[in-house]
Amino acid sequence: MINFDEEIKKFKPSLEIGDVESTIYDNEMQDIMDVMQQVNRGQIKDENQ
Repeated sequence: MINFDEEIKKFKPSLEIGDVESTIYDNEMQDIMDVMQQVNRGQIKDENQ
């Protein structure tokens, strides 16, 4: 029978997954910044009208 607690202790993620994770998080932050800039531009347009 598999001892899941022991298997989890042995687990080591592959390096590729770590690289993908950092890329995804970096892009997510950029996406949030893009949204914030669009919201800000919309507020500036509303104030000028």
